Amino acid sequence: GHLVFEVVLSVVIAYLLFQRSYKPSAKQEKPLTEKEMDELCAEWQPEPLCGLLTEAQRSYEPPVISSSAGVYVVANGKKALNMVSFNFLGVAGDAKIKEDARNTINKYGVGSCGPRGFYGTIDVHLDLEERLARFMGTQESIIYAYDLATIPSVLPAFANTKDLIVCDEGVSYPIQNGCHLSRASIRRFAHNDMADLERVLKEIDAEKPLNRRFIVVEGIYLHSGDLAPLADIYRLKEKYKYRLVVDESLALGVLGEHGRGACEHWGLRPGDAEIVSASIGNALASVGGFCAGDREIVDHQRLSGLGYCFSASLPPFLATAAIGALDTLETAAPRLLPALAANARLLRSRLADTPGVDVVGMPRDAPSPVTHVRLTQQPEAPDQAEALLQRVVDSALKRGGVLFTVHRVSPLDRIRAAPSIRVVVTAVHTEKDVLKAVTALATAVKEVCKVSRVATRSSYMTNTAAS
Repeated sequence: GHLVFEVVLSVVIAYLLFQRSYKPSAKQEKPLTEKEMDELCAEWQPEPLCGLLTEAQRSYEPPVISSSAGVYVVANGKKALNMVSFNFLGVAGDAKIKEDARNTINKYGVGSCGPRGFYGTIDVHLDLEERLARFMGTQESIIYAYDLATIPSVLPAFANTKDLIVCDEGVSYPIQNGCHLSRASIRRFAHNDMADLERVLKEIDAEKPLNRRFIVVEGIYLHSGDLAPLADIYRLKEKYKYRLVVDESLALGVLGEHGRGACEHWGLRPGDAEIVSASIGNALASVGGFCAGDREIVDHQRLSGLGYCFSASLPPFLATAAIGALDTLETAAPRLLPALAANARLLRSRLADTPGVDVVGMPRDAPSPVTHVRLTQQPEAPDQAEALLQRVVDSALKRGGVLFTVHRVSPLDRIRAAPSIRVVVTAVHTEKDVLKAVTALATAVKEVCKVSRVATRSSYMTNTAAS
């Protein structure tokens, strides 16, 4: 029997070795006629390279700024109170930081001209990473040249097709992009709804998956200005055995006793959130992003973080500027952070009492410096709402001398919340500045909505008469 099996196996192998591979005969392919080709070409409709712009987007002309991003800026040639910049600590125009950056340019030149892993690592990069790690209370940190590439590099470095990401449905586009690029399975929970988060975690737990699992949130959400309830999220993360990823881009230099972000604000210790990322372009008023964590977390990214491995490193003078901003944060935190929190509460409280507008999200005493407002009588159609809000913003700049912005999202962003006006306050605004901004917005809303109602009534009467 054994001999027969070997003979049969040998015959099969010989047959396979000498068997000709199948090649379809060209004669079997019937070529298309000229008429068929013309019909196919006529039926073909090319897909657009990107989403179509709305009328409001096509007509939008952003104000041209011709000054540094201080409390006041020159917008369209006119001095205006700045209520749009994320320069939370007011260090963007700091004279010493600019002088240090100038000296760095004289020493190293403007750019690094290479990725970190090859020939783009400069000593100031290592200094900044050491300073960030020490400030955040972690073993190490890693810097990226661009903040929007930070979290989309971090998440794919740790999650893949076999893994699971649970994220808040209100996260900003960079996090959405990072989740997508990781190719992990993605489950979303209702924005800041801890009951819904636990529901999702229970459903997953019932499936008993054997994979890596992450909860991903923002310390302060860009799209709403809300604070993530990290104390509750941490409790659920520990209960269901997840790793926690927190993006602190808007919370760094804003929340916590020392300005370390939302984790510090909610009483989490360094390491309670396994991965913490943040932008260097907001409170630190430079460019780039970073990720802080245990040594293994950081070292893994030096070979797996795409934005670290394949992008030119952060220009050295920008690393110097970030170090200078960190110096200011560490030495002036007892003065700047309470002032920022007080201004944030004052702004939100006064806006909540302003007729014609509704404050989005958190209560009036929330310390978030980013506040979104919508009109009480706002059109439901997003295009119409965005156009009306833009008229309010334009009126506030032209007549009130205050610069606001309509919060816009990328066409690729899956968030489709109603349009809003985003108002940002900093530690260096005075109470007078905040009250001036609220008054200018209230006046613009009243004026634009009055004109809009008159125009709508006139259009209705014209259409009625014509019919």
